[in-house]
Amino acid sequence: MSKPVAPPWNDSSKNLVRDLCLGLGAEHTLTVMGRAGGAAVDGADVARVYPKDAGGFSPALADNARVLAHLLAGRRRDLWHFFFAPNPKSAAAGRLAKTLRRARTVQTVCSAPAVSADLSRALFTDRVVVLSEQTHARFIEEGVAEDRVVRIPPSVATLEPLSGAARHEAREHFGLPTDEPVVVYPGDLEFGSGAAACLSAIRAHREVTLAIACRAKTPRAKEVEARLRSELSGDEREKRVVWIGETRRVLDLLGCADVVALPSETLHAKMDYPLVILEAMALGRPVIVGAGTPAEELAGESALVSGVDPGELAEVLSRALSVDGAAGRRYVQQEMSVAAMAAGYRALYEELS
Repeated sequence: MSKPVAPPWNDSSKNLVRDLCLGLGAEHTLTVMGRAGGAAVDGADVARVYPKDAGGFSPALADNARVLAHLLAGRRRDLWHFFFAPNPKSAAAGRLAKTLRRARTVQTVCSAPAVSADLSRALFTDRVVVLSEQTHARFIEEGVAEDRVVRIPPSVATLEPLSGAARHEAREHFGLPTDEPVVVYPGDLEFGSGAAACLSAIRAHREVTLAIACRAKTPRAKEVEARLRSELSGDEREKRVVWIGETRRVLDLLGCADVVALPSETLHAKMDYPLVILEAMALGRPVIVGAGTPAEELAGESALVSGVDPGELAEVLSRALSVDGAAGRRYVQQEMSVAAMAAGYRALYEELS
């Protein structure tokens, strides 16, 4: 039970569903939720619950109603697996359907709920899967039974680092310099201050070009971008900032960067280990993640940690520019492969069967 599992593959929760189907499809009969007339999904049947024009990152009320109707009246299943952030309304609907259909249930919490969330009202399944140690600890501290919470890290697709020629072509495509350092900020504008921190930090790195690639999750994103652009007007940094927005070639953008930086103090509405950070690591790029966030758990030889203080970030960026991303690539290949994630869910499914 998730958003429509269909291209483009730019959403961490539906990517997890897709990868789990790839890892388990030969062993289980899996059904995912898709769009009317939508494409098939390897390893799974598709229940075309959503209309063909369903999209976005937050399903509309009518779409949620279709999901509930499918749960209440659709074919019986041995187990329901939900992929969404906990919230009281969805939990109430899921709890009702679970009771009426007497289903065994699992929920994967793809992004940590807000600090203000009441987990006693937002959780309803037999088992809750979290992705990070930080979220696991929080759930236990807030009274969720320890035997109910399981940590299974996410997966990231196997990606090949870009060749020199491909990096050159990608930089030309995005209007980036081909012979100077490039830092990519692929985070949000409306949540956290990561973009502003990166803009401030490049004052100390006059040779660095900053590419800001953000998708607008809310109307406020345009307001924040306009404000940041206005603050740059007439500043020497203005020519060293490229505003890319949302792109279908995000892997090329990540792969052509010298550093991928997401130093935001919040990962609101993002996966605990943001997908773009895992993809950058898989592509062999050094990354910077935010201090105090679940992504700090990725820290290692090629994953550095910084707060949003411009001075601190500038210093971390200096180190990151000289880091080889090979260690990070090996880490995600070993710890966050599709096979590793599927093994965790396989054990969980067997426990509930």
